[in-house]
Amino acid sequence: MLIVADENIPLLDSFFGDFGEIRQVSGRTMTASDVRDADVVLVRSVTRVGPELLEGSRVRFVGTATIGTDHVDRDWLEQKGIRFSAAPGCNANSVAEYVLGVLSLHAERRALEDWTRLSVGIVGVGNVGGELAHKLERLGFEVRLCDPPRAEREEDGDQEFVSLDEALQCDVITLHTPLTRDQAHATYHLVGERQLASLTEDQLLINAGRGEVIDTGALRARLAQANAPVVALDVWEREPRIDPELVDQVWLATPHIAGYSLEGKVQGTEMIYQALSGYLGLPVRKKTGQFLPEPALSKVSFTSAADEDDAIRISLRACYDPRQDDARLRVAMRGSAEERAAAFDRLRRDYPVRRECSSLKVQLKGTSKSLQDSFRAIGFKLKI
Repeated sequence: MLIVADENIPLLDSFFGDFGEIRQVSGRTMTASDVRDADVVLVRSVTRVGPELLEGSRVRFVGTATIGTDHVDRDWLEQKGIRFSAAPGCNANSVAEYVLGVLSLHAERRALEDWTRLSVGIVGVGNVGGELAHKLERLGFEVRLCDPPRAEREEDGDQEFVSLDEALQCDVITLHTPLTRDQAHATYHLVGERQLASLTEDQLLINAGRGEVIDTGALRARLAQANAPVVALDVWEREPRIDPELVDQVWLATPHIAGYSLEGKVQGTEMIYQALSGYLGLPVRKKTGQFLPEPALSKVSFTSAADEDDAIRISLRACYDPRQDDARLRVAMRGSAEERAAAFDRLRRDYPVRRECSSLKVQLKGTSKSLQDSFRAIGFKLKI
């Protein structure tokens, strides 16, 4: 069996080496000639999967180690009898922790002593939005959920949903929708000129979902006006050829890496390994925990003298500080359009190891129960 896989999928040999030969190629430039003699193709979101890639090949299974599937022509795969599997929810915690990191920086920038004073509107309440909402609610934030498709399906449910306009009234608006077009509640350019005009300089807009959910032209125009909102973008229209002028305009710019924790990426690999094992009728023998290395930083300690907000901020940034990715992306926006695009892809391909909060043990000596609860809500391991 020949498996052709995006070279940026971690632990390919560890999970799939027993199945047959593995040929690793660039996901961005994967072509029909690369996969013509393959039995299995494993991709990430940078590879378009459809007839242009697979027509005439012998591929019978496609797996994407991502939660999103808008890069895959699923109807065509079904017509051709090609089994498909994604990894829904694999990086939900990673993206939620990315947003918490951005919120922490934003609260510090505004000199807020208590970051939970910020109200947060979550647009798109799937795996990622739901995980983020769970953490924020446990921390004590006021959270408004906007998800029109779920609101329709769960009209009689217990969950309360608000309109997009109501979500846009929050101090922070964070976008976690899939990219959809030509259907009810389509998300393409969901946030356009009218929605951006309603936002003010006191508000923060985060997009860690899909770049095309925000109208880039409208966003650039709004950011050039007075009283413009603060914006943090992890995803961009026309990746990897993103707009360098927009990078200059936004407060925080990162190269589509919100979900790039080691745990999130390896869970994506494990999920498509499980799906392929099931397709082949083979037992599942491997787990993520077998392969995760020891983290570089394994423990921090706080005493009763620690300020609660400082302790949380220090611990979050010990795991991840978005400003490092922001600095790398801004440096990458030099040179020609082709050089910038190549640099954007390199930032993702060569992304440094980032561990989730669960990898860090926090020792608390004589601290309050509220601080202990906050650390648990975020996902840290506690030693009391």
